[in-house]
Formats: sequence, structure tokens, C-alpha cells
Amino acid sequence: MPVAGRRVPMGRIVGLYGVQGWLKIESWAEPRMRIFDYQPWLLGAAPGEEKKVSGIKGRAQGKGIVAQLPDVLDREQAAALIGTDIYVTREQLPAPAEGEYYWVDLEGLEVVTTQGVALGRVSHLFATGANDVVVVRDGERERLIPFIQGLYVRSVDLSAGRMVVDWDPEF
Repeated sequence: MPVAGRRVPMGRIVGLYGVQGWLKIESWAEPRMRIFDYQPWLLGAAPGEEKKVSGIKGRAQGKGIVAQLPDVLDREQAAALIGTDIYVTREQLPAPAEGEYYWVDLEGLEVVTTQGVALGRVSHLFATGANDVVVVRDGERERLIPFIQGLYVRSVDLSAGRMVVDWDPEF
């Protein structure tokens, strides 16, 4: 069950395009143009301090994508936004398919082994070339567990806030 109001990173403003305030966007949506389907955007790093922006126009441009925000009308205004992260709320995203999860929904889950040994909580995840990795912290240790369902990740119960893993607590 998604946590209401949780912010999901969707991209970043990485550069300028032209002189009329258009911005180059790095999109983490799949496909990348889908970032424009999730509006309003929340611009900024700190929850509660971000700027909510709707009415964003965008298009593919060469190998990248560009966007125009409604109140950004010139290159100087646009330059001030370079490096700004783009977030949306979790509620704006479609429900994942059966057996699939948004990383943001896994963060904070209690992690226990198949034998019932508590390992800590999911801090975050990251991608590698082979698979995603769950970072589990318990205050004393940090464990990196491959997020491979069936092999290491035996079950995920979002409503109970728990992930069961087949993992040696000493590793």
C-alpha cells in the first residue's frame, strides 16, 4: 500500500534549450516522454518547500527531451532551475503489475529472514547491471541483498510492511 504524499523522483533539469525558457530534462520515466503525463511536478529537494508546476509542455529534441514550464519565459529564468530535481507524488503513478513494485513503496519495510531473524529496514534500492539491490540497515549494519524475487526475496507484503528474504544474517 503506497504511503500517501510520498514523493517519487522522476527526473532532473539538466540544461537550457534555446532562448525562450525551454529546459533540457533528464527523465527517469519509462518511456522517458511519460514524465509529461505525471503533472503537477514538484520541483525542489525539500518536501513542503518544493514548487508545484502544472501545464508543462514537452517534446523529444534530438536524443533528449525538452520542456517548457508555464512561468519560465526566458533563458535567465530557466538557468536558475538547472540541477533541480523533478518529483511527483506516489498517487500520480499507475498501480504496478502483480509482483512488481515501485522502489518508494519498498523503502521502510521491515526485512526478516525465512527463519524469522530481523535484519532491519529497507533504506533504499539501487540498480546494477545484473539486478536491483536492496539496502537493509539495522543501525549497526548495512546489508546489500539482490532484489531477485523467488531466489533471495521470498515475499513482499506492503500492507504488513514486511519483506521476507532467504539471506544469511551473518553475511
